[in-house]
Amino acid sequence: MKHEVKKAEGNVSAVMQFVLLGFSDLSNLQGFLFGVFSIIYIIIIIGNSLIIILTRLDPALQKPMYFFLANFALLEISYVTVTLPRMLVNLWTQDRSISMLECATQMCFFLMLGTTECFLLAVMAYDRYAAVCNPLYYPLVMNQKMCVQLAVGSWIIGIPVQIGQTAQIFSLHFCNSNQVNHFFCDIPPIIKLACGDTFVHEMSVYIVAMLFLAVPFMLILASYSKIFSTVLKLPTASGQAKAFSTCSSHLLVVVLFFGSATITYLRPISNHSAGMGKLLSLFYTIVTPMFNPMIYSLRNKDVIAALRKLLFKKQHMR
Repeated sequence: MKHEVKKAEGNVSAVMQFVLLGFSDLSNLQGFLFGVFSIIYIIIIIGNSLIIILTRLDPALQKPMYFFLANFALLEISYVTVTLPRMLVNLWTQDRSISMLECATQMCFFLMLGTTECFLLAVMAYDRYAAVCNPLYYPLVMNQKMCVQLAVGSWIIGIPVQIGQTAQIFSLHFCNSNQVNHFFCDIPPIIKLACGDTFVHEMSVYIVAMLFLAVPFMLILASYSKIFSTVLKLPTASGQAKAFSTCSSHLLVVVLFFGSATITYLRPISNHSAGMGKLLSLFYTIVTPMFNPMIYSLRNKDVIAALRKLLFKKQHMR
């Protein structure tokens, strides 16, 4: 396997392409890992596609909550497709090289979609806040125009910042080592390969992480604090249980995603261990998207009813 390196001034080797080490240390399990991750990818595509189809076809799911859920399902498919197919190719071919441009492109799309996920989760929390705390005004507040604006805003808000951040990171000079101890091009392992002082770049990463992780998370906490205070004032236990059940699945997804992402991006990069980094990244890039359709569908009576209706129609057509 050839890994391009270009000689720069002063006898320092400038990296022209990277090698994604991934799970190369588990040499005896490459075939097994390929099989496992292939099955996970298929589950993610089918599960999230099913949510999109159900929310489009079933009249009972033509509500803001399910409009945002369909956007979230499309996002999860896109988010996983940025990293997982490349990892499968690496496992199958054992060619782990990736050009600088491909690495930068992967990182940029990963960061943009990650930002979208943060803000879309905040929008979904606001939707639940409006539904639970202001039910009379809910149809007026969350009208179709507002829903589309919030969804489009979530998709595009991170694009200029993350393009700029990616350009800044890849303007660094990489030398001597081109081995990325990760299964995709993420910020911490790439910055670790840079020559010279990376303090300014690390600080910019923390500032962007605070903006795109902490701000949406604070908005989500504010929404749910209002929701819980409202729910606890409901006169009946059944009313409280119903309100909590509509929010609990979303809250579980928030905890899973923000918990692992915060540990990854708000820790000092010098303290990052490769093994822990891969484990956390597996969690929020692959495991969470796989379980999201189950979390949202199995805990939602409307989605289960729509799925039954769809399956019954197929059986009836036969």
